[in-house]
Amino acid sequence: MDRVLVLAPHPDDEVLGAGGVIQQAVALKIPIKVVFLTYGDSNQWSFLLYRMHPVVFPAAVENMGLVRHDEAINASRLLGVDGQNLIFLGYPDFGTLNMWYYHWGQRPPYRSIMTRVTAVPYKGAYRPGAPYKGEEIVQDLRSILKDFKPTKIFVSHPADHNGDHLALYLYLRVALWDEGMSNDVKLYPYLIHYLTWPKPKGFHPEKDLMPPEALAGGELWQQFHLSALQIETKKKALQAHKSQFFSSPKYLLSFVKFNELFGDFPPLKLHMNEDTSNLTLQNTTTTELPDELNDRERSAFVGVDWKYVRWQGDNLIVSIQFSRPLAEDVEASIYFFGYSSKTPFGLMPKINVRLGVLSYSVYDQNKRLDQGLVQVIRNIRDVTISVPLKVLGYPEKILTSARTSLGNFPLDNASWVVVELQQ
Repeated sequence: MDRVLVLAPHPDDEVLGAGGVIQQAVALKIPIKVVFLTYGDSNQWSFLLYRMHPVVFPAAVENMGLVRHDEAINASRLLGVDGQNLIFLGYPDFGTLNMWYYHWGQRPPYRSIMTRVTAVPYKGAYRPGAPYKGEEIVQDLRSILKDFKPTKIFVSHPADHNGDHLALYLYLRVALWDEGMSNDVKLYPYLIHYLTWPKPKGFHPEKDLMPPEALAGGELWQQFHLSALQIETKKKALQAHKSQFFSSPKYLLSFVKFNELFGDFPPLKLHMNEDTSNLTLQNTTTTELPDELNDRERSAFVGVDWKYVRWQGDNLIVSIQFSRPLAEDVEASIYFFGYSSKTPFGLMPKINVRLGVLSYSVYDQNKRLDQGLVQVIRNIRDVTISVPLKVLGYPEKILTSARTSLGNFPLDNASWVVVELQQ
């Protein structure tokens, strides 16, 4: 019998991405758990924060988290899920991707920009007081996987442009590897944040939710069709997330359509020196820009996309392309996170190659390394990076991605890809 686990980065994502699936599981009496990575305490201000607006008082942020916690309980009741089947982890909204990049092993815990705390502050959370470190999230997910033993997991998508959404998918991947469950569980990633998607905006229950054009050919998409009653119930559950629905009803209602959509990029299986130059992710950069970008961000926007990934000798070689040359103040970052069953993931190197207009630097989390450790070949609109497997800790698998940013403001990212080295 199936056992369904829904992982939501924030309260309301469970409804947006899988509200119909949740109803169907309840109707079929399939065991179900819904897990929230964060309390959503910073969501109201996160976009303002990118532009360095004043920070509100930490106590007010925590209170928003409690409000969103209660909204999630009310929404879940409408979907038919009892409160005892909800789990709130309590990690920092707007901070879990930063934890993924920089807070593992000997690194200190992340300090939330909004609440100013370095550990889970909520008494009702799954593990109150858990430090804001990457391995702590993996530990919690492993514990839930071990206890609940899901057969199907609905989780945020690796091409999502929201940091917490990206991060949750990545932490789950590591937890599944650690538990040896990757081959036993089916993943159903749902996409929420992707530039100008979804279309059309607003409440159109008669229409299908279609994948973004840039992602339509890179993966196999599956869909679940909702009945009229399920559509209406999903709408009511979204409205129960009052704080979010009040601020952006048109956007949220864009996900109340005739279907729910799930897709994932299959792991890229590489053999040494095999000429597998074409990555299955092609044209994942959109030419449309979101309306909320200001003039400076629009003029500086640089899209990033995959060209190929190869395993050549003792090196992993990644090539990416840009939609235009890097502009002044625009930085590109390429990430290489190795996984080995012989070494705890928190202790594995987490390599970040940062490219400016004329220079580059290499980091392991926030520690600067000798740039000679990697080889970088640059042209006007693309870059190829060769990283020795030794530098990555001799991994069996590698999680890799690339992104562009203007200062602290993210511009574009290439979807995270799982690379498996086939001996």
